[in-house]
Amino acid sequence: MGDVAVGEVTNDKSISKDTAESDVKEGPRLKSTSFSYNQSTPSPHLNQSVTDHNYDIIDRSHKDKLDSSQRILFVTTEITDFVKVGGLGDVSSALPRALAAHHDVRVLIPAYREMVQSDYDIETVGHLPAFAGLPACDVGQLTCRDGLIVYVLLCPELYEREGTPYGTGSSGYGDGQDEGWKDNDIRFARLSRAAADIALGKASLDWQPQLLHLNDWACGLAPAYVHWQGHSIPTIFTIHNLAYQGVFDASRLEVLGIPYDAFNIHGVEYYGDLSFMKAGIVYASQVTTVSATYAQEITTPKFGCGLDGLLRCKAEQGCLSGIPNGIDDSWDPRTDSLLIQAFSSNDWRGKRANADYVRRHFGLTPSPGPLFAVISRMVHQKGLDLTIEAAKAIVHAGGQIVFMGCGEHHVEEALRKLAIRFPGAITAYIGFDEYQARCLFAGSDFLLMPSRFEPCGLSQMYAQRFGSLPIAHRTGGLADTIEDGVTGFLFDDMQFGSYMHAIQRAFAVFRSTDLFNAMRGAAMAGRYHWKQSIVPYSKLYLQALEQAGNETTLAR
Repeated sequence: MGDVAVGEVTNDKSISKDTAESDVKEGPRLKSTSFSYNQSTPSPHLNQSVTDHNYDIIDRSHKDKLDSSQRILFVTTEITDFVKVGGLGDVSSALPRALAAHHDVRVLIPAYREMVQSDYDIETVGHLPAFAGLPACDVGQLTCRDGLIVYVLLCPELYEREGTPYGTGSSGYGDGQDEGWKDNDIRFARLSRAAADIALGKASLDWQPQLLHLNDWACGLAPAYVHWQGHSIPTIFTIHNLAYQGVFDASRLEVLGIPYDAFNIHGVEYYGDLSFMKAGIVYASQVTTVSATYAQEITTPKFGCGLDGLLRCKAEQGCLSGIPNGIDDSWDPRTDSLLIQAFSSNDWRGKRANADYVRRHFGLTPSPGPLFAVISRMVHQKGLDLTIEAAKAIVHAGGQIVFMGCGEHHVEEALRKLAIRFPGAITAYIGFDEYQARCLFAGSDFLLMPSRFEPCGLSQMYAQRFGSLPIAHRTGGLADTIEDGVTGFLFDDMQFGSYMHAIQRAFAVFRSTDLFNAMRGAAMAGRYHWKQSIVPYSKLYLQALEQAGNETTLAR
């Protein structure tokens, strides 16, 4: 596709400035609205108790049970307090803390080098014996400053390495051109087995969970290990990104302690290989994902990554649901100490101060035009190819772009070349800096997020909270958290022309100051907070516990 100016679309019919502004005036108006996560109709098979966006409406017959505290072990491979690769780190830091208002929640995570070398004291509180080809290990405990208890799996030969939790390379996930650790199957099977043994009271801890909450493929064997030991302890398995599945050669069954009779289409077998993700889906009591729309999408061949049939079965059984992620109180432009200057929807001087800082820091020239941000992993999923293609049109129309993130090498190189081509208008920061990212969210006018798929997404929520309007593909959590023409801009087709039309709309709104400020104010008012997840997760935990109780009764 050749270069296309902002005043053009792919059918070569030019759109003048006046026409573009007319389109805005005739488009969706800001209106009184209740901001909800799910603006689409849930699948009739999805678990309605947790996909219903009216989370504050609680069945009175369940209220007493929902108010009761449960002991929950939240198992993860990332937590922002110590080690973060992507959104899972933010979720694992914020969600257990939100749930702790009603439940006894503790976290289990491998003891990476960053944790062992931190300022926190780690007390050894338990031990787990070797199993199959998995080494013995100790269980340590540290307590965060706010009281969150974190169990760490002490096994230096598996976890104390230079690199990310998953491997080496810039993307952090050990995928694509990066090298994942060769023993990742052992490393994460050890974590999964530890979670199962802790739940079964085999770790000599003075605390035993009633329920396991497991996250993504690396924890996928935990529900299976519970099942293979003949127990019905409830397990919640959350899919944060179905595209990462933890697939290994079938020859690894014995070393991982997987029964041979589980290697079939109804167990862990995945097109002749072994899939940790599939194991989690098959054996978990309940499967969740991180938005209502993504829960529907993954039951289709387009988004199901070869597991759509299994996920449709889980949905039909009432065991698949979507509970959206949220953000915490630190994302408040009125109080965030990391910003250059605080601001609110009634006072944009602080936002302008942050924009000025961003331009100076990233080497952009002073400009009255809109500032676009891209804060993302630089991978195919995120649609960076479309943004690179749109860059010339954005710059020619007076816009500037700051890219921040890392990922696939060819994408990073394309961004470097783009910055060289447009000095002073485009900057590519290859890497991630939390402080600068917050300033970029606060200083930008628009966030470009044309993801091919997006299970939930957090960047659009951060941007909205800081008055930066997201321009995004209508998919997954983006569709659930952005109201088109009110709190951002959505486009339907993952095509350059469709994306450019959304960018044109954004430019037109930027020129209409009153409408632009009204949309920014509406975006900042939308509260996608983790507190909204407490009730739906509590409902789900209760459902899983009651399900396990019924199974135990039937087995007697």
